[in-house]
Amino acid sequence: MSSCVETATPSRQARPGPVPWIAIYHSVGDSSDDPYRITVTRDRLERQLRWLCRRGLRGVSVAELLAARARGEGRNLVGLTFDDGYADFVTDALPALARWGCTATLFVLPGRLGGDNAWDALGPRKPLLTADGIRRAAEAGVEIGSHGLTHADLTQADDAVLKDETAGSRALLEELTGAPVTGFCYPYGTVDRRAVDAVRAAGYGYACAIDPGELSGPHVLPRVHIGQNDHAVRLFLKYRLHRLRRRPVAGLR
Repeated sequence: MSSCVETATPSRQARPGPVPWIAIYHSVGDSSDDPYRITVTRDRLERQLRWLCRRGLRGVSVAELLAARARGEGRNLVGLTFDDGYADFVTDALPALARWGCTATLFVLPGRLGGDNAWDALGPRKPLLTADGIRRAAEAGVEIGSHGLTHADLTQADDAVLKDETAGSRALLEELTGAPVTGFCYPYGTVDRRAVDAVRAAGYGYACAIDPGELSGPHVLPRVHIGQNDHAVRLFLKYRLHRLRRRPVAGLR
C-alpha cells in the first residue's frame, strides 16, 4: 500500500500565505461520454494522487487544510473536493484515496439522495449517493459538506429557496451524519454577494467556489478543475499557476 504522510513544523509567527490549492473533482468512472468533463477514470485519479505524493504533497479535506493553515502549517497539503455526491465516490474514489493516504471533502445534495444528475441536460445520467452511502463516506474519514439542497443556482434563487439550499441543506446533513457540517460549495460555481451572505448566515465556516472574481474570503475559496486529461505536466502547471494567478484570500493565514 502506498501512502503520503505530512510532517509539519509549527511556525513561530504565522504570516499571510498564498491562496490554498483546492482541486475540483466530480465523478470517477467511465469517461467516454463526458460532455461536461466531470469524470476521471479510477486509473487517472490514482496517477494524479501518485503525482501529488511523489512531490511531497498530500490531499486532504478542506477543513483539515484550513485548520493547518490557521496554525501556520500545512504548506504541503492540498485540498481535494468531490462535487455532487456521485455514487461512484464510494466504489471508485474512496479506495484510491485510501491507497494513497489521502482524504477529501465530499459536497452532497441532501434533497436528491439516491437520485441522479438531472441538472445536466447532456451526457449520461449518473446515480447519486444514498443516505447510507454518505454515512459510509463519513465513517471512512471523508468530510461531508453541502452542495445545496437540489443543485440550484443560488444567484437566481428567491429568498425562500436560498434559505432552503443553504441553512436547510445543512440541517438535513447534520441530522443524516450526526456531525457538524461546516463546508459549502456553490452549485455551478456561480456566486454573488447575496449568496455569500446567505451561506455565512447559515453557519458555514467556509465555502468553495471556482472563480469568485472580485469576491474574497473563506466563504468564496477559488478552486482548480482537475479532469481526465490532466497528466503530470498539466498538473504541475495548474499547481504553479493557481498560486500565481490568485491573490491571497482575505481572512486566511
